[in-house]
Amino acid sequence: MSRLIDIGRVIVILRGRRAGKKAVVVDIIDENFVMITGPKELNGVKRRRMNVDHIMPLAVKLDIPRGASDEEVLKAIKERGLESLMKEEVKIPAHRL
Repeated sequence: MSRLIDIGRVIVILRGRRAGKKAVVVDIIDENFVMITGPKELNGVKRRRMNVDHIMPLAVKLDIPRGASDEEVLKAIKERGLESLMKEEVKIPAHRL
């Protein structure tokens, strides 16, 4: 797995019905899967397992512990003033889907 995908990394979901939404990596399950959260209260992305091939890491990284709760993630987002970034959706080109 790429070192770019680490705990606290903000990512864009590339596939599925959540494509274009941003989330935060809260845990690394194995070389193929990570646990992400929006958190749901902020942008509608529930905590769930994602294939690393279906996400794209961004340059933004939050300082959160492994397995951080949605409340901890939301607090870190607010401290950095990233609420608008997390709510903003990215247009994914059709060939990526």
